[in-house]
Amino acid sequence: MMPAPVITPLARIVALVLAAAALSSCERAQPQADAAQLTAESRAVVKTFATELQAALQDSLAGGGPVQAISTCKEVAPAIAARLSREKGWTVGRTSLKLRNPDNAPDAWETARLDSMAQRLAAGTDPATLEEHKRTPHSFRYMKAIPIQPACLLCHGESLAAPLAATLDAAYPADRARGYKLGELRGAFTVTIPLD
Repeated sequence: MMPAPVITPLARIVALVLAAAALSSCERAQPQADAAQLTAESRAVVKTFATELQAALQDSLAGGGPVQAISTCKEVAPAIAARLSREKGWTVGRTSLKLRNPDNAPDAWETARLDSMAQRLAAGTDPATLEEHKRTPHSFRYMKAIPIQPACLLCHGESLAAPLAATLDAAYPADRARGYKLGELRGAFTVTIPLD
């Protein structure tokens, strides 16, 4: 019969330190995995928002032109954002440095990210790659750029038809979301996920 191995106090301490280090490295790796997962989930929600809004705008443009599209942006876009926010338990929306709807005003983090996106876009960065995210102890934030597309110029371009401009003035008295050129940054989709 073999004698039982003797575990000295020093060996126990070394084993505990190694186990704690292993657990600590697992805990540090987990937030990275969470950030990747949260980014993927945010992208999926933004894709849903963008797809639904684009379809509604195309229907409005086909059915009544740009004047009808104004009401779609004013009513349908916030409804999509509210529904997605409710379904996910997150805050989902759109924001911009040049607001049409003051309810979409960016906070300090969003403003800094929008400035960064606009600079990167102007420097030639592919708009499809313009996204930002930030994790804090209490939330995960995500933004995806919205570049100006040809159809956007109907209501956001440099020269608007008089009836359209009048409708915009009535719907949005403080409108600053005009004067864009193709490819400029219109704004961004924004997602905030509570983590606690």
